[in-house]
Amino acid sequence: MIPTGQYRVAAVQMVSGDNVAANLDQAAPLIAQAAKQGAQLVLLPENFGFMGLHGRDKIAIRERDGDGMQQAFLSAAARRHHIVLIGGSVPITCDDPARVKQAMLVYGADGERIARYDKIHLFRFTQGDEDYDEAKTISAGSTTQSLAADCGRVGLSICYDVRFPELYRAFTDLALIVVPAAFTVPTGAAHWETLLRARAIENQCYVLAGAQSGTHPGGRRTWGHSMLVDPWGEVVASHADGPGIVIGNIDAARIADVRARLPAFSHRKIGSDS
Repeated sequence: MIPTGQYRVAAVQMVSGDNVAANLDQAAPLIAQAAKQGAQLVLLPENFGFMGLHGRDKIAIRERDGDGMQQAFLSAAARRHHIVLIGGSVPITCDDPARVKQAMLVYGADGERIARYDKIHLFRFTQGDEDYDEAKTISAGSTTQSLAADCGRVGLSICYDVRFPELYRAFTDLALIVVPAAFTVPTGAAHWETLLRARAIENQCYVLAGAQSGTHPGGRRTWGHSMLVDPWGEVVASHADGPGIVIGNIDAARIADVRARLPAFSHRKIGSDS
């Protein structure tokens, strides 16, 4: 069930580089800004703590589960601002020494970790000088995860996951989907907003997306355009380029109205027993 009332959420947009401490210094005032404006849940983008020259560079700064600079930062910031704070991704050690888990880590208002999701779908894209293959340095996750928040059920996903609508069908009665990302400029310009709005429309819930935006080490460019989309697919708030935040409310009445006018879930014929 979706709780009644409104719940304020924010997404942080960043231009992360290859210095973890500098990236955390960039994130801190943006989190504080969101909290000052009443956000109860704040989402950081994928790779908020580190974007290196090469994909393999993340191996050198990976953290053990439960111990590391990025995890300590997330815990302290959540506790300081008394918010739910979602670290879009942190490179966490795994059984393969040549790879990491791309882990979304969620901390509650007391600073304790309340959820972890390991990215399932790994990005592969080639166009001109751009060539990405996350499977070379990331070990894929295998389990969907969600989070119980005051707004209702929150579905967790990371970046490339947004292209796979079946992932979100593992959940029922979502109030919110979060999508931290580092979309490339070509894929972002072509597909980013369309994908976010589609996921909102088909799940009849809000989608909150926090993105990287700008030029990173090695010349990699990311698309930005962080946004909050409502259950009808309308963009509630957005931030196009560079560092900043988007903020808005998860409105239970809006979710209920959309679902009452268009009861799509009751019309499902395929996978409705899952």
